Amino acid sequence: MALVEYYPSVDRPVAPECSVCIAHYRGPILLSECLDSLLAQDCDFSYEIVVHDDNSNDGSIELLRQKYPQVEVLASAENVGFCVANNRMVEHARGTYVLLLNNDAALYPDALSTLLKASRQIPSGILSLPQFDWESDTLVDRGCRLDPFYNPVPNLDSTRSQVAMVIGACLWIERSLWRQLGGFPTWLESVGEDLYLCCAARLSGAPVQALARSGYRHRQGHSFGGNKPSKGRLISSFRRRRLSERNKTFALFVMTPTRLVWPLLLVHLLLLTIEGVVFSIARRDARIWREIYGPVFVSLYSERDNLRLQRRTVQRTRSVTLVDYLRTFIATPRKLSMLWSYGWPKLESPQ
Repeated sequence: MALVEYYPSVDRPVAPECSVCIAHYRGPILLSECLDSLLAQDCDFSYEIVVHDDNSNDGSIELLRQKYPQVEVLASAENVGFCVANNRMVEHARGTYVLLLNNDAALYPDALSTLLKASRQIPSGILSLPQFDWESDTLVDRGCRLDPFYNPVPNLDSTRSQVAMVIGACLWIERSLWRQLGGFPTWLESVGEDLYLCCAARLSGAPVQALARSGYRHRQGHSFGGNKPSKGRLISSFRRRRLSERNKTFALFVMTPTRLVWPLLLVHLLLLTIEGVVFSIARRDARIWREIYGPVFVSLYSERDNLRLQRRTVQRTRSVTLVDYLRTFIATPRKLSMLWSYGWPKLESPQ
């Protein structure tokens, strides 16, 4: 059996300006709302839509073939995860630019035209749009800055366009730059791949920008559970927190320029240990250390050779100074403000 079954669209553009790539796993209703927003785009250029179905087995393929014949479908024979799915779609894409779009997001009608216009005015880089909450329509971020330990800090300033990263739910990139950066590293599995790609881009000198106009609505945390405040509490899941803490640590080690990486990594691991111990005691739940914080140290040790190789490879491409790289960072640790605002997060059962 082939790893991917291909269902071509009825009229695929030969040379589209943009390829919209949607990594999909379960939820036909979500996917319909996402695709409907794409088909309603107000633009005067050609674009294609590519969907990678990650072995959903819930009628998603049938929906795509019957209701959306204009969509290119890559149907995976097994669940391969977000990174592999996007890498496959970009490899399949024909557009000069690629827009990675979550299946639980919907674009404003002028989104594609806004992104293309902006990309023609700046050097090759990564762009995104303002993110709005699906239910309340309130602004979530215009990209993110980072704290010293690579925790994303939402940017709400409409006058700030240069950011450290943009969320992978709506990420626009020139396909040639994607190939140059190597796409999403599959060894990250999921969570933080957008952080990794944006940091690699900025190290190479490519800008990462969040536009002030247009936007997209997003059901935050729908795919992985949690990751958004609810009734004054921050909701997350064991799996999300485990992957998040591990992958931010990986990004800190691989991306931080110069020997600054060593004291920063040491302080990060010390604070992570204190956080994990205190959190476990406060919640009287040893699983918190065992399933979230402990695995960071195990993974850092077991992946040490791969991480050293990745660091050497990425740092060879660096064309910016340490000062320039850190311009979109802030000094205040994000977790302190989150703890002050919401207390310890509520964790859902491990998945």
